[in-house]
Amino acid sequence: MSIISIKGQTQSNIDEDTIHQLAANLSVEITKASEAEDYLVLLQSLESVLQHVRDAPDYIHPQLQPQPVAGSRQYWKPGDGENPMNAWNFQCNLKSSSPTSSLLGDRTVAIKDNISIGGLPTTLGTITEALSRNGSLPESPIDASVVSRILSAGGIIKGSSTCENHCASPLSFTSASGPVHHPLLHGYTSGGSSSGSCALVAAHALRRQGLGPQRGDTVELAIGSDQAGSVRIPASYTGIYGLKPTFGLVPYTGAASMAPMIDHLGPIASRLEDIATLLKVIAGYDGIDPRMTPESPLVEQVKDYPQILADFRANIHSSTTQERKPLRIGFLSEAFTVAGLSPVVRDTVRLAAKSFEAAGAKVVDVSIPLHSEGPILWTASTRPSMSNSLCQGKTGGHLSYLPPHLQAQWPPSQEVFDLQSTSNPALVNIMLSGQFAHHQFGPWLEGKAHRKVFELRSAYDKALEEVDVLITPCAPTLAMPHPDPQSRILDRLASSIGVTSNTCPFNITGHPALSVPCGSAATPEHPDVLLPIGMQIIGRRWEDDTVLMAAALYEEGSKAWKA
Repeated sequence: MSIISIKGQTQSNIDEDTIHQLAANLSVEITKASEAEDYLVLLQSLESVLQHVRDAPDYIHPQLQPQPVAGSRQYWKPGDGENPMNAWNFQCNLKSSSPTSSLLGDRTVAIKDNISIGGLPTTLGTITEALSRNGSLPESPIDASVVSRILSAGGIIKGSSTCENHCASPLSFTSASGPVHHPLLHGYTSGGSSSGSCALVAAHALRRQGLGPQRGDTVELAIGSDQAGSVRIPASYTGIYGLKPTFGLVPYTGAASMAPMIDHLGPIASRLEDIATLLKVIAGYDGIDPRMTPESPLVEQVKDYPQILADFRANIHSSTTQERKPLRIGFLSEAFTVAGLSPVVRDTVRLAAKSFEAAGAKVVDVSIPLHSEGPILWTASTRPSMSNSLCQGKTGGHLSYLPPHLQAQWPPSQEVFDLQSTSNPALVNIMLSGQFAHHQFGPWLEGKAHRKVFELRSAYDKALEEVDVLITPCAPTLAMPHPDPQSRILDRLASSIGVTSNTCPFNITGHPALSVPCGSAATPEHPDVLLPIGMQIIGRRWEDDTVLMAAALYEEGSKAWKA
């Protein structure tokens, strides 16, 4: 350990009483006066170091400098009647003044409101008091890596989409700005926490098809973050595609973290080709994100996902099922028995086997008993320290570049605590869970849970030696009404329980997973409205292209089987 002494210190905020209080916090005491005096000197040295860094100007990484855009980075709040789904947070119209490619060619894109867009505030779907002491939110001085890459590829960023409060909900009723509504049914969930992103893309697709009510401004594409299913769950509920890429394939730099080991950014679109194109644009090592590994490809080595998908489709159309090597599709048995899975979702996803078979795939049932423990391991390996990143803004221990304009106010004031409990009690549960786990179990148990995650990853990897992809239901139910905001906490959270049981395991193991629309059904309350159902396709790590090909095969098989 190094101790640095800064000479010339004349004022300190700590005294020997502080030393004794710090020791008491550790449940010990310093009994010798000389030792207390010496420790005081050492901590005053640290105080000077920390004050020096606090008062120094911040550093904006050159790679994250906001890109030059045509016009300005002006933004605005949509007016009354212009945001009927409450899916927009801020709107803008950002187009690079010097794009380096035309991969996105003026396609419109929404960015989830936990991802930094230069010149716009980032609200995390939460109350201003949780992020600012003076009642105002600073504008972001950086473009997140994915934002910069989208602009460079010719995409037009139309704004930040509403997300759930601190991204801590798989449904869409917790944002401080109010609930996000389903494009087909006002008052129903669009899923979360990338609620606004998926609602905007789904509404755009419905408008293109001449379906659904008028939903204001929409976009063709979006980016969401996914820590337990937050891209896939809302994609499933709204009937579009949402991909959680392999962990480390897409840089997370510039986005607010929930927990570094489960943080993913992923593409959202209504067409599979658009998922492939957006993935090619945003994937690749950025040299900043510590989540990226030696396996992460350099930008110039990223697979050409759109071309791979196009070649695969061409091969399907130019050959017979007997001529091409069949994909091996494994239906994960334990995924069809999770608690809370509705019969209509279960049966609809099981029926997808017919489409795969019609396209020449080999379909088998696969058993991975440890999958049933996936949600337990997700919780035990992340919840004890989740508050550190999510609520306190701490680094994960590795060199990292956190968004400089996001300064969590911790510990929360009583006012903030009460407001958060009203808005999103799941967030308060995360705060309390961290305190409880630290005091009752200590860090050792979280370490053991991490080791068990390797066991779970190995179980999936072994199964994926026998099949090319795994199939599970995604969201376990049809979209449901938002809960009564005046009801008790457990009543408000009841509909969220178990929603991510089939999605969160792949956040901790890092496997790519895609929500694919596979059917629809009506509810007794609205027999005239067909609500979407999604299935999840999971592939080997770093084989996101195989996941896309399996989705394309399903699409082709559906046409043949239903015909």
